[in-house]
Amino acid sequence: MKESDKYIKIVEWSDEDGCYVGRCPSLMLGGVHGDDEAKVYKELCEVVEEWIENYKIDGDPLPEPTAGREFSGKFLLRVGADLHRTLFIEALRNNESLNAYCIKTLTGNRCLSRRRSHRREGALAPV
Repeated sequence: MKESDKYIKIVEWSDEDGCYVGRCPSLMLGGVHGDDEAKVYKELCEVVEEWIENYKIDGDPLPEPTAGREFSGKFLLRVGADLHRTLFIEALRNNESLNAYCIKTLTGNRCLSRRRSHRREGALAPV
């Protein structure tokens, strides 16, 4: 496995830029652009390799890897008291626990649902 395989690479269409944009969020600033999704991904992989080499040349530690991580299924989310109250009341209205209501609300989000169905190993496909 190459060092670069430890980092998630994202390629997605940007309406704002009118092209595909490839990024590796935790490792590098900016990204690569192009009209062909596969070419953008290939170039992104090359640029990530260069960034890793630069980290090593400069003697800087690499950021925490983002690919291949295990997730517990739990995370702490801090919300304001008003939102907490609103979510609690909506959960009661739906005869659900707060946890079940929040999961249903999050998974009902169109963006999250579409991204989940378009995942690839080590990369997120465009939506």
